[in-house]
Amino acid sequence: MSKHERILLDGPAGTIEVFVEPREAATGIALIAHPHPLYGGSADNKVVTTLARVFRDLGCATLRPNFRGVGASAGAHDHGIAETGDLAAVHAYARARFGTGLPFHLGGFSFGAYVVTRLAKQLAEAGDPARRLVLVGTAAGFVEGARSYVTEAVAPDSIIIHGDRDETVPLANVLAWAEPLELAVSVVPGADHFFHRKLHVIRDVVGRLVRPGA
Repeated sequence: MSKHERILLDGPAGTIEVFVEPREAATGIALIAHPHPLYGGSADNKVVTTLARVFRDLGCATLRPNFRGVGASAGAHDHGIAETGDLAAVHAYARARFGTGLPFHLGGFSFGAYVVTRLAKQLAEAGDPARRLVLVGTAAGFVEGARSYVTEAVAPDSIIIHGDRDETVPLANVLAWAEPLELAVSVVPGADHFFHRKLHVIRDVVGRLVRPGA
């Protein structure tokens, strides 16, 4: 990443550590959530930083928070429930700092994508829907590690990216979630859960489908 700020916000359970990259004359805001904190996930994850770079290049100010128990963020893991409130606090901070009129995008990887679907539902119900969702390796259904996710419905124009060799969240899980919602899924041949050697595909897909300032 290029120059970013490390911000410590007051959240529901205490400190939330957030890496913020402001953008002069920003045309949007992007909040990106990282994978499972109990399995090594953090704001420095390569998929997360790739998404942040894409949104930065599209003119957005970007925010990458650490979930509870990661880095300087306080609190204990809560399976996505309390984490949704933490992301809402980061969203409120971003709105206050960068303005209420800018398009607000949400991105997430794995567990982070699951939490982002929960936040997106809350924001829509509050009358401030996200402009675009980008969900990579979305945790859905029964996944590796005896975890199970009931992933929320998302807008039809959401960008869903998944690897066909994902060993953590089988592609079939995401297709089963997406089918009744009539969501398109961008399947990346040869990509595992962490998109080793395939990060450029994420960058290309998002770069094609998200327009600057839109």
